[in-house]
Amino acid sequence: MSADRNIDGFVAPGYEPVRDAFAAQPRGGSALAVHRHGEPVVDLREGWADAARTRPWGADTLVNVYSVGKPVVALAVLLLVDRGLIALDDPIARHWPGFRTEASVRQLLTHTAGLPFFPVPRDAAAWSDWDLLCADLAAAAPEWPPGTVAAEHALTYGHLTGELVRRVDGRSPERFVAEEIARPWRLDLGFGTTEPHRCADLEFDGPDRAAELLGAPGSVHARAVSNPHGARDLAVLNSDLWRRAVIPAVNLHATADALARFYSGLLAGGVLDGRRLLSAALVTDLGSAHFSGPDLFLGRDTTWGLGVQLEPDGTWGMGGLGGNAAWADPATGHTIGYVTRRIGDFARVEAIDGAISSVRLLT
Repeated sequence: MSADRNIDGFVAPGYEPVRDAFAAQPRGGSALAVHRHGEPVVDLREGWADAARTRPWGADTLVNVYSVGKPVVALAVLLLVDRGLIALDDPIARHWPGFRTEASVRQLLTHTAGLPFFPVPRDAAAWSDWDLLCADLAAAAPEWPPGTVAAEHALTYGHLTGELVRRVDGRSPERFVAEEIARPWRLDLGFGTTEPHRCADLEFDGPDRAAELLGAPGSVHARAVSNPHGARDLAVLNSDLWRRAVIPAVNLHATADALARFYSGLLAGGVLDGRRLLSAALVTDLGSAHFSGPDLFLGRDTTWGLGVQLEPDGTWGMGGLGGNAAWADPATGHTIGYVTRRIGDFARVEAIDGAISSVRLLT
């Protein structure tokens, strides 16, 4: 058996099919956490945190989980809504003077604000210049009337939501998330990490994967992920520049357990370990449909809640580039966090989800 197939961790009785699904498709560095009604029932990891195979994957290994982080910064906005500081149907410009697009907070959260692209060509160094990229977005004209169509705001979502948080609260988005979400709920996650040595190195799982994930030239998808440069460049992604930058749309660094705990708190009505962050009513609103229709980035119809994607089976959460995913299943009380450093497809997530479905029949 290869080193990559060595599985560390535990599974609760009855969850052995989940372990088997995780072990059957090793990724050379990944972790899985499953909670049920807030209690851990699966905690597994395998492989290495680096391509040279010198750092075994540990319980505290952080991974860039791409879009899986979008619901975290969305929750920051919703905390301000819950506190009465903003309203979902407020124009963004009410809180961000000079913001040109006539979009609402709700449209921003549901990827229907019409701003899926950074409008000014920028190199990778721009990821470290928060004010520059926010100014670009504030001056941009929408690609289509806000609210008429969705297009996942792949790279822009975090600057739009994060700057809204900063304008209303005064704290930077990474500080707000650290102080108002991660610390109260004891979540090992954050934007702009101060511990880059804990981060796993990303790599593509095949020579053609980078081109496949870019999308057709000139498409909404390709345009959305190509500017500023670096979001698909391993030299950038594995650099301290990227890891220390604050890019809430795509550079949350997190453990699998932190993601499962995050959704456990939401599934429990906004309470985790006795700490309430969000009202139960707003949690219900978060997981309800606010837009259903074509998403031009995803290339298919989808349903968006307030920062999360809703699936036909009643689950909600968010996937991220490379096969990372985290979600909640209200019907069974399961919450799942899966992270990997190998950028590939979602075959392993689908196998794990199927295994969890088989456990549901037994419990």
